[in-house]
Amino acid sequence: MNRFACKGCGKRFGVDHRVKPESLWVRHLDGASFRSLGNQEGMTGVGVFKRVLCEMDLLPDNTRLTLDTCNRWSGILNVDGKHVAVKGYERKIPFIYCLDFLKHDIPVGVLAPSENGEAFLKLFRLLKTVGYPLQVVICDDTSALKPALFHYFPKAKVQLCHTHYLENIRQTVQFRTQETYRHFFHSLVKHVFEEPKDEQQRDLGLQHVWDTHAKDNLLLQTILLDVENRRGELFCYQTISRCPKTNNIIESFNSHLQGRLKTIKGFQSFHSADRWLNAWMLRRRTKPFTDCEAPFTHLNGKTSLSQTTKKGTSAPSFYL
Repeated sequence: MNRFACKGCGKRFGVDHRVKPESLWVRHLDGASFRSLGNQEGMTGVGVFKRVLCEMDLLPDNTRLTLDTCNRWSGILNVDGKHVAVKGYERKIPFIYCLDFLKHDIPVGVLAPSENGEAFLKLFRLLKTVGYPLQVVICDDTSALKPALFHYFPKAKVQLCHTHYLENIRQTVQFRTQETYRHFFHSLVKHVFEEPKDEQQRDLGLQHVWDTHAKDNLLLQTILLDVENRRGELFCYQTISRCPKTNNIIESFNSHLQGRLKTIKGFQSFHSADRWLNAWMLRRRTKPFTDCEAPFTHLNGKTSLSQTTKKGTSAPSFYL
């Protein structure tokens, strides 16, 4: 039996490796409440809470795990995050993380006091440290992201998420409350975002939408000029094999994270939030996929960490 000391409370506990029970932190991250775990294990809810914290303190740092274990990346990276309630902060603070699109693995993540340039600089500095071969970042239109990205990866490309970009246009033209510009919006999506296979077809599509809807309308002209000026970021996906045009894949991870955060309702300190989010990333990386759809059905039954672990190296077993 190995003895460990909890960094949080200073108490010691043992782990008998002859009969290795499933870790409580895993079951907690999978959705079990402290009370239900206590009922299952013959412990109090408070006892389970302290045990989970002790187990989380023993987990490896997610970035360190990536650095030591992983090198098989696609270079196609989704970047997004969620805001987290932490005691001592007037507003929720951002947790920003990265997801390798083809491997569905999370190389790094950052909890920061605010969503500013420093937060993104730290994120991309960590990516550089772990040797991530970044080709393109799929992201929302966040002003602080690009300067930080190009500071560490000057040759990287940006693909703006179509879902969020088009949603901003919907709000601008009041698509859901007024019918005035609905034909314009549908035409824009069809002739500029969906049908064109190359830039020549897109030129024709933009001209068609301009002549049909925007010739005498300053608002619509402004929208079309923005599309024209940002063509490189809006349609970069057509120049990189298997690059997505939306952040939908990481949004599905965000939905899971949001569901867990709702049950927690907030953290008592920055440290406790950072510890829990580190555990969440590790759990997502080590939990086998069960419902991936085409073109990712080959991932079902596998973990994302196993897809990026260096060849000849076994995936770590800290989570078993």
